[in-house]
Amino acid sequence: MKIINLTQLTPADYKALCQRPTLETKTLYSKVQAIIDDVKLRGDNAVRDYTKQFDGVALEDCTVSQAEFEQASTTVSVETQQALTIASANITAFHQAQAKPTLQVETMPGIVCSRQARAIATVGLYIPGGTAPLVSTVLMLAIPARLAGCREIILCSPPDATGHINPNILYAAQLSGVTKVYKVGGTQAIAALAYGTATIPKVDKVFGPGNQYVMAAKSLVSIDPAGAANDLPAGPSEVFVVADASARPDFVAADALSQAEHGTDSQATVVCGSQSQAEQIQAEIDRQLAQLPRRDIAAAALSHSAIVIADSITSALQFANDYAPEHLILNVLKAEQYCDQIQNAGSVFLGPWSPESAGDYASGTNHTLPTNGLARSYGGVSLDSFVKYITFQTLTEQAARQLGPTVTTLAELEGLEAHKRAMLIRYQS
Repeated sequence: MKIINLTQLTPADYKALCQRPTLETKTLYSKVQAIIDDVKLRGDNAVRDYTKQFDGVALEDCTVSQAEFEQASTTVSVETQQALTIASANITAFHQAQAKPTLQVETMPGIVCSRQARAIATVGLYIPGGTAPLVSTVLMLAIPARLAGCREIILCSPPDATGHINPNILYAAQLSGVTKVYKVGGTQAIAALAYGTATIPKVDKVFGPGNQYVMAAKSLVSIDPAGAANDLPAGPSEVFVVADASARPDFVAADALSQAEHGTDSQATVVCGSQSQAEQIQAEIDRQLAQLPRRDIAAAALSHSAIVIADSITSALQFANDYAPEHLILNVLKAEQYCDQIQNAGSVFLGPWSPESAGDYASGTNHTLPTNGLARSYGGVSLDSFVKYITFQTLTEQAARQLGPTVTTLAELEGLEAHKRAMLIRYQS
């Protein structure tokens, strides 16, 4: 990892340090749109063709059968079942507490305005497979969907070479309330969820992580009125660790590596207080990296990551706010006292005993978070992500007469005569 002194950077260098690598999107979006259009046109036939092309398996039926669910239950170890049960309980407790009571306000005598939540009827969850099947993401998405009251929770995940989905994913899907599961991955899965096929139901909103093709597909279907909304824009995963002199180098190194092993395009940023501390952390990263099964992936991620030296925790947090990380770890003494200084972050981990992996799996918070600096304007997935709010208003006759002149004046100001008359006819009658 590069070691950079924050105080020695020019404004241009500082801006560059806050930026993420950019993708060439024109060709990417063109390729993805072609697949989306094909799935819209040919439905299940297109899905089967792309599954054979990209996943190397020919499937006549992509639906996961009851027998496959039952087989998965016998395959998953007792230890895994216990871990998923504990994680599920914590995620349920935190997200259940997010439910909001109906809001009702009398804005002036005789005018009552209210807001009520309604669950999004059908949601689609995309769960990547591959070398690191994201079993925990099933819990993070399906549990709040179930708690919100979504009628259908449809899950898609790519099949392996034998035509099956990882049994741990299937077990987690059953545990958390998923309605149906389909063996479909990539762009074709997002298109099938967004537009529907003879087999896969159309959903109203798509959730879940994925590679650049999946992210492009989610973006494209979300701007099509006939498609489906999506949870949030997402890119490569990232962690930002602020470490004071009390921080153990092995803790800091482990946190940086836990994010770097996600993918070659992941980013880890460590901010500490001195050159000597930076060198100690770098040495510990090198030592731990050599022991990792995914060390080649982590090493590639670290090659475009950095250890940054700041002159104070306040400076480090200002840098963090400008960077707007997905995960922010404050491995500092009395970390809670700095909460008010944090403006832009997806999820924050306070103190030396709060690793990012706790939130990734089982503390209870959601790990579906904004990346690529979007924590400036987005929050992570929550119970609210699975509901929409409808407003209501009731006016008495007296209230209509009292508010009428205000409404007609504003309607006339905008040149909307029919709006004006809709109120005028009431308070002049």
